[in-house]
Amino acid sequence: MAAALAVFLLGTRRYRYYVTAGERGLFARAGEAFVEWRSRRKALQHGDRPVAEGAPGFSAGVDEEEQAAVSHDAGLVKETKDILRLFPIWATCLLYAVAFSQSSTFFTKQAATLDRRVGRHLQVPPAALQSFISITIVVFIPLYDRVLVPVARRYSGNPSGITMLQRIGTGMFLSLLSMVIAALVEKHRLRVAVDAGLVDKPMVPLPMSLWWMVPQYVLFGAADVYTMVGLQEFFYDQVPDKLRSLGLALYLSIFGVGSFISSTLVSIIDSVTTARGGSWFSNNLNRGHVDYFYWLLAALSALELLAYVFFAVTYKYKNKATVHATVVGQSL
Repeated sequence: MAAALAVFLLGTRRYRYYVTAGERGLFARAGEAFVEWRSRRKALQHGDRPVAEGAPGFSAGVDEEEQAAVSHDAGLVKETKDILRLFPIWATCLLYAVAFSQSSTFFTKQAATLDRRVGRHLQVPPAALQSFISITIVVFIPLYDRVLVPVARRYSGNPSGITMLQRIGTGMFLSLLSMVIAALVEKHRLRVAVDAGLVDKPMVPLPMSLWWMVPQYVLFGAADVYTMVGLQEFFYDQVPDKLRSLGLALYLSIFGVGSFISSTLVSIIDSVTTARGGSWFSNNLNRGHVDYFYWLLAALSALELLAYVFFAVTYKYKNKATVHATVVGQSL
């Protein structure tokens, strides 16, 4: 990392960033757009006549400077609306990030209690099971592009096979299935611990193979191909053209906020269940009930998916050339 940073810094003195005349920063434009939008709303409430949004007509007595100012204000208002209408999709994807964060936390803790031997001498580290997500992505992306997209294109008429929102929704459904499978596997693991008499021996591996947990990792890998790629494409394509970098920020913020929600949820549930005599997240997982937590996430994910479908069906794509109106009507 130090060597890579040194090479990167060597080129900073030679790099030139060309700024377009009148160009403003991302946050400056977003803030200015929001202020202008609020001003227009207040003007409407007081009965003032708003400026037309599309191509306003100007009287001959209006000078060019005033015309430019009005056009600029109308553009800012449109940018604000384009950003705000993305919020329902952003909000209804947060629980996907909450569910996904379990693959690197509780999934790993569960795997540590299993029999992880492969052959006579090899023992797989618990965190290594996360590699099944990456392997699934590498295998599934060519399958998606070469098989699923052509088949879907034949029926939908969409060049990409399915719309961006359909792709995101499919991944959310797969993550829901992963949570259901994770809950069932954890329930079986607890039963094995009881049957083997190892409930109070958390350091002793259970007579249950690590392969039981592979399906939930594989499903998350497939979900990533749909949802993560779909979210990147959707936010980059649907934000205003001058705020492209905001699209990537919106995508990344889903997983950042989702991680905070996951931590908060675990903390609240742990406090409540501990007060009642038995934490779901006991240090001894054989005494805990992580399966209840997975069922809770599955239920919340189902509700979130319903909300997502509602907003996706009513969403109108910004770029009509990319997604035809008839396809929008078929979207989630």
